[in-house]
Amino acid sequence: MSFRRIFAMAFKESLQALRDPSTALIAVILPMILLFLMGYAVSLDAKNIKFGIVNHSSSTNSKELVSSFVGAGFFDIKFSQTTAKFQKDMQNYELGGFLVIDENLGKFAFEIITDGSDPNTANLINQYATQIIKSWSKETFGVRNLDIQTRFWFNEKLSSRYFAIPGSIAVIMTLIGTLLTSLVVAREWEQGTMECLMSTPISNLEIILGKLIPYFALGMFSVLLCFIIAYFWYEVPFRGSLWVLLALSFIYMLPALCTGLLISTLAKSQFVAAQISILAGFLPAFLLSGYIFEISNMPEILQFMTYAIPARYFVSSLSNIFLVGDTYEIFIKDAICMLGIGFLLLGLVLKISKRSLD
Repeated sequence: MSFRRIFAMAFKESLQALRDPSTALIAVILPMILLFLMGYAVSLDAKNIKFGIVNHSSSTNSKELVSSFVGAGFFDIKFSQTTAKFQKDMQNYELGGFLVIDENLGKFAFEIITDGSDPNTANLINQYATQIIKSWSKETFGVRNLDIQTRFWFNEKLSSRYFAIPGSIAVIMTLIGTLLTSLVVAREWEQGTMECLMSTPISNLEIILGKLIPYFALGMFSVLLCFIIAYFWYEVPFRGSLWVLLALSFIYMLPALCTGLLISTLAKSQFVAAQISILAGFLPAFLLSGYIFEISNMPEILQFMTYAIPARYFVSSLSNIFLVGDTYEIFIKDAICMLGIGFLLLGLVLKISKRSLD
């Protein structure tokens, strides 16, 4: 293996990348657009839930309870004297649930009715409403049971953005890595320059390494760009080491770039390679990495499949390094898994690559 030939190949690929406007679009513009979209559009927090209250009591205590619901900040409150209107609103998906307050001889009875067609929202409404009622009951009638206090670690504000933004960096880097390299070999075939490369003494390994080096640099630049936006714009806490973040990102770029290179080697068409990279890179990283959906809630066969997805390990590391700190036990395990998948993909690329025009 000649480092001189690898450097020449990397220099040639760098010039080609700089001349191609799509490279800047994928490496710079695309991560900014995706990070802003995911930061503002993807939210797991429940706010402004359409909620109704039917108050059959005219006492001061019941009015204080209603005020507690209005001031909680979770609900967009509507009022009615009957339940029939709210039942119709729920059927028309205009209301997530409603509360019925009854009072008889100073004793209160509550009924919380929610729209079960969306189980997650229904559970949130039930939890929020129950907690508000418990707090009101304690303030109004005094403490009769144990005083249970809840403390949240790592995400004190319970903001889904603190988890979503670091996870979105992994998804964005997957898309960028696969897109950047899914076009490089296919472009050589379409432009007719692959024949020229085959006529030189350069080996397949030297070609692959030479093509990967420039995109490693572009990928790391995208990571820094995403970190700056996450930390300074979204104000996501960062409790770990920046050098550890860069090291983990560098390791993750290996399987991400090799996935695109494998696609490009098989497709030999830039259009086909770009389409496959979205299906094989972006969608698994988005759906099966634990970024949006909890892996433990998936069917067992899908849980088993997630072990082959590098983004699973990068999402785990990013969440820890942003919110928890330098938990090296997790980082080392995730880094080994990412390296293993990366070298496996690199081996497949070398095996499939042929110095032939067939």
